[in-house]
Amino acid sequence: QVQLVESGGGLVQPGGSLRLSCAPSGTIDNINAMGWYRQAPGKQRTRVALITNSGSADYADSVKGRFFISRDNANNTIHLQMNSLKPEDTAVYYCIIESRSRYFSRDYWGKGTLVTVSS
Repeated sequence: QVQLVESGGGLVQPGGSLRLSCAPSGTIDNINAMGWYRQAPGKQRTRVALITNSGSADYADSVKGRFFISRDNANNTIHLQMNSLKPEDTAVYYCIIESRSRYFSRDYWGKGTLVTVSS
């Protein structure tokens, strides 16, 4: 079974930057979109950013202008560049790959990587 492997989380001071990466362990067909969600302690998981096959990106209002998502189509790797980090960005970040076809729909999730923004 294909797994998504995330990397790049850690502890950073407010105003700092981190870059998250996510890559599948195998082949995923019919990729529709790739993205990142996050879940802060005691809160629901929410979408941070999503990028489609055409390269169109959508961001949560709370991260617009600070976070930037990119993808490498050659190996289906996605990245999330996070700048000007705030304490409220502290969360477990999960990557997702959406696979869609006429007869099949499946979401692949990573296990999450912790981002802590604190002085």
